[in-house]
Amino acid sequence: MLHDILWKQNLRLADECLHHPFVRGLADGTLDPETFKRYVAQDAFFLNAFARAYAFAAARSQDMATFTHLCELLNEVLRELELHAGYAKELKIKLDCVQPYPAVAVYTNFLLATAGQSDPGETLAAMTPCMRLYGYLGTELAQTIGADNPYQPWIATYSSPDFQALIARVESLLDSMAQDSRAVRDAYTYAMQCELNFFSAMWDPAA
Repeated sequence: MLHDILWKQNLRLADECLHHPFVRGLADGTLDPETFKRYVAQDAFFLNAFARAYAFAAARSQDMATFTHLCELLNEVLRELELHAGYAKELKIKLDCVQPYPAVAVYTNFLLATAGQSDPGETLAAMTPCMRLYGYLGTELAQTIGADNPYQPWIATYSSPDFQALIARVESLLDSMAQDSRAVRDAYTYAMQCELNFFSAMWDPAA
């Protein structure tokens, strides 16, 4: 299946994310709370663009079934934004005042440009890495998490059966909509690199 081919081609980047200091801090609970606060703010900004990319892709879809699937995925992102709103309230973050870091802006601009200008299959190739990577990270981190880890809710969210089922839906849609082309492969790899850059920006905003 195409989704599996693309994932295996990008495992090196996925493993770099898994071993990134930011992710290791989530894994062992030592991540500085201020760093996590930055992450929540920037990730909420990202998810807002991610939702809009689904909306653009839905608008460009050629049949009602695809339109429906993309709208359902958009609704799932809105639910994830509700989770971030809960974090933001707890951490006293004003999400409507967030200014994106350069690496985040590059990523969101790429997603929105792809969704607005490319076919829905290429758009799904650009958006699937985020979902698959977070499911991978959540599953891996859940295997060693301690009961007193303050980031247990984050890990539980992305290792949950519900999130894994959502990944399967996204990847199934990718398989049905995208061709195995250079553009699709490049979009997937670029998005995965953007994920790694995102974690680096959270770890060191000046980088």
